[in-house]
Order: sequence, then C-alpha cells, then structure tokens
Amino acid sequence: MQALFIGQTYIDVTFLADHMPQGDEKSVASEYAVSFGGNAVTAAFCCAKLSVKPDLIATIADDWLGRMFLDMAAKYDIRFHPRRVEKSSLSFIMPKAGRRAIVRCRDDHYLTPFPVLDLDGCRALHLDGHQPDAAMAYAQRCRKAGILTSLDGGGLRINTHELLAYIDVAMVAERFCQQMDKTPAATLDYLKSRGCKIGGVTLGERGVLWYDETGQVRTLAALPVPPARVRDTSGAGDVFHGSYVYSYVRHPQRNWEEHFQFAQHAAAHKVQHLGNEAGLPTLEAIERVAQEFGRPSHAEERPARTGATAVPFGH
Repeated sequence: MQALFIGQTYIDVTFLADHMPQGDEKSVASEYAVSFGGNAVTAAFCCAKLSVKPDLIATIADDWLGRMFLDMAAKYDIRFHPRRVEKSSLSFIMPKAGRRAIVRCRDDHYLTPFPVLDLDGCRALHLDGHQPDAAMAYAQRCRKAGILTSLDGGGLRINTHELLAYIDVAMVAERFCQQMDKTPAATLDYLKSRGCKIGGVTLGERGVLWYDETGQVRTLAALPVPPARVRDTSGAGDVFHGSYVYSYVRHPQRNWEEHFQFAQHAAAHKVQHLGNEAGLPTLEAIERVAQEFGRPSHAEERPARTGATAVPFGH
C-alpha cells in the first residue's frame, strides 16, 4: 500500500444543456458523460491515473450502478475495499459558464463496519470527511505511524473539528469558511490552532490562500485558463487533491509549494474536459499545461523555479 483514500462513492452524470426543464418541460442535452464521482474517490482515480495505485475504502451497493463502479475501479487497478450500503449514490451535474449545479442522491447508511487494513508501506492517507468513523480511526492510526494525513475540507462534517487534530495537510473550500463564519485568513489561523502543518483555502477565481511548513501565509493566483476552454469545473478540486498526494508519494523531497503547483496544473487540465474520467490528467498533459502557462510542472525532475502563479479549482 502506497496511499489510502476514504470517501463516499458516487456515479456522476454530467451534462451540458442550455436550460433546466421544469414542470412538464423536456429538453435534450448537447453532451453528457457518466463517470465515477465523490471527492476522495475521484482523487484516488486521479492518483491511479498518474501511476501511484491507491487503496480505496468507499461505499458500494449490490446494484447495477455498484457493479459499474467495480468495473471502473478494476480498469484503473485500484485496490477497492468495500463498505456496503443499500443503494448506489448518484450526482447529476450541470456545468455552465464556469460554475456547476449539482443534485446529489446519497445513501450513507452503512450496512457493515469499515474494513480494517494493514498500513504497511502506506505513505499517505487522504480523507474527504465522509465515513466519519473510518476517517477518525485511520487518521489516528496514520498519525501514530508517521503517515501523512490529508483532508479535503469541502464543508463541515459532524466530526471535522476533532478530525483536524490528526490532519497534516488541510485544504478547505470557501464554503467551509462560510460555515465556520470565518474569513479565509481567520480559517488559516483556525487550521494552525488545530495543529495542521499545511493549510489552505481554495478561493476559485481568486486562487488559493495557504500557509507553508514554516507557517508563512502565501498565495497561489489562478492560472488564466481562457473562459471559452473551461467546460466543467466539477471534480477539479478532487483532481487537485489526488495530484498532490501523488506528488508527495513520488517526490517526497519537494516542498509543498511544488506539490501544489503540480496539482494546480492537473486541475487546469481537468476543467477543460467534461466529466471526471475525461478530465483525469497524465503526466504529459500536466507538462503541456505547465508549458502553456509558463511554469514548470515538476512532472519530470528539474531545478525548481519560483515566483510563478497557479490555477483555480473547486470542490
């Protein structure tokens, strides 16, 4: 095991349409994609695409959508450890003008306990706050074992405050700040107070506000991806998380600015594609983004360059 991800499984149906029908209306989408979904789940698929094969603890139902997800996980050689639920969860996503409307249908009533795995060889744990009992148990185990713990804080969960005490890298969304009734700067102070070694707030078009290993607050400005090329921002944050986990596992000698720069190039690739699977980047795709926007991606070994800008991503 190199990296472990824990989250909630979705099947995403992403579609482009000019109008959302209401009442007895009907409309036809111009394009659609069906893919795996869920924050930590998509991050795990991204990590797998980049060649670090992850372990994944996620929900699964004994229905045709669940069997479709198992086929997806097998395709990417993900070591899947199921936690049973009655029905598969679905997300219906409508991207438009750089934003996305989402309707989620979720079953998080677990029929079985979370699986207990051997963490031998594990370098990183990534959580999205779903499966709160599993998230807490594994965060505590990994902290004790000296394994990096990472949290995608898209929003507050029932045990987020307690969980953060065992998190090394916490990257949260602006919605998290709003739920906490804090400014982004105050949220960084809060993450520091919980003991997070690295913390950040994603601010969409305004980039990222974060603090490094020394506690110094930094900014990563948004990469100027032309609006006409932004097709689907959904899942970009998940790709960001999966990419920095990959970068940490593959290149532990790099600092977190380098890991995040690499991940922002990956997210810039994702927003140009419809659906999660189509938007998963390869190392070559990340390098192309880096060349276009004038900053090394660190996809290959090379001297670090500083003073560059970065890309927006969302949860």
